[in-house]
Amino acid sequence: MHRRPLHSPLRARLGLACLALALACACAGTPVFTPRLVSHSSPHAAGAAPLAASPLAAAIDARLAASESKLIAWRRHLHQHPELSNREVETARFVADRLREMGLELRTGVARHGVVAVIRGGKPGPVVALRADMDALPVTEEVDLPFKSTAQGTYEGRTVGVMHACGHDAHTAMLLAAADALVSVRAELSGSVVLIFQPAEEGVPRDEHPAGAELMVKEGVLDDPRVDVVFGLHVFAGRPTGQVGWRSGPVLAAADKFEIQVIGHQTHGSKPWSGIDPIVVASEIVGALQTIVSRTVDLTNEPAVVTVGQFESGVRNNIIPDRARLVGTIRTFDAAMREDVHARVQRIAENVAAAHGARVEVKLEPGYPVTANDAALTERMLPTLERVAPGDVVEVRKITGAEDFAYYASRVPGLFLFLGVTPPDRVATADSNHSPRFYVDESALPTGARLLAHLAADYLAGDTSLP
Repeated sequence: MHRRPLHSPLRARLGLACLALALACACAGTPVFTPRLVSHSSPHAAGAAPLAASPLAAAIDARLAASESKLIAWRRHLHQHPELSNREVETARFVADRLREMGLELRTGVARHGVVAVIRGGKPGPVVALRADMDALPVTEEVDLPFKSTAQGTYEGRTVGVMHACGHDAHTAMLLAAADALVSVRAELSGSVVLIFQPAEEGVPRDEHPAGAELMVKEGVLDDPRVDVVFGLHVFAGRPTGQVGWRSGPVLAAADKFEIQVIGHQTHGSKPWSGIDPIVVASEIVGALQTIVSRTVDLTNEPAVVTVGQFESGVRNNIIPDRARLVGTIRTFDAAMREDVHARVQRIAENVAAAHGARVEVKLEPGYPVTANDAALTERMLPTLERVAPGDVVEVRKITGAEDFAYYASRVPGLFLFLGVTPPDRVATADSNHSPRFYVDESALPTGARLLAHLAADYLAGDTSLP
């Protein structure tokens, strides 16, 4: 596990803080996740002193403060009008209209519904990209809000509710607010900022691939102008409102899909001996797959996950069907481990089926690669995080979720952050991202907009020999 070296005084202070926290948790009898805190009083925390508030930073903050009501209004409009992946027609139109109001030239229809604009600074310099995703999920909202979504859409042939259950409405609104602030000071910017409003982060059917960030990159969003670094963030349930989470190196997992079709022999339910029951075979495969992580993967190297999320078979109580279908996900952080897990899924399915006289068809579909933060860029931008969110910056552990931000960060140095959006008194009981009860505390949104704007401005103002 990557650890950034700490100077002795900070190590001592962190040791005392962690000891106090451990004692408090032991007394309460409650387990707790304890990320490593970054000291904000010591320049040793980030290898350099937090950046002082420059006149440029002050001007950005003044603009953001003045437009906070617009930020909230934008988010609420987007929340009330969600659209599924690769269906973000009205969302893209809304974003494009706001960018035109800011006086920006833009490209629409990128990767189907993506919107890209460039803020050209008044002075020469590098190019920074800021990215937000725009799509929603096939989830029926259960949060009682005045701007609650009642939208519906079609997903896998079914009519479903549609909700911004992962916070992409917040991402889009925060990037619009950051763009507005950066436009107001563009004469003082030494370089350019590419604004990437991306569709289809949540994934699309196989026949719509490539999509999302992968297609945005293929269509040149990092090439004209040529981007030097890219920043993004994600709102996160279960973290206190306004907390900023970071990690150097791998932070989000590669996510792959598997589908196993078990082919047996149909028969009457009263005569199971005259057929081959695919439900029984598939059940044994589900159980055997659990041994991949629990017994065959070296978890001291990297974490891994194998999850079966769908089990489909049968139409009637007294008919043994001829097929069963398993669909699941694989999460890994290491290329060799990823390949090994794929091979084990294939081998287990084939051999368990063969033992029962059944057959299987196994499809392994590579998904998003690992999202890794560039170490030098992360180190360089920590003072910005500390200035924007003093006392609320933490180093997080690896997260087995996945993000197609990985496609940008695999092309240019990237930094992907997490923003807590749960009121402190609800952290322990917060419903997760993708839940119909996912809730965003809007008081976190100004912090997210400030993060995006200051990351761009500070990078452009800094030593361009790094990273």
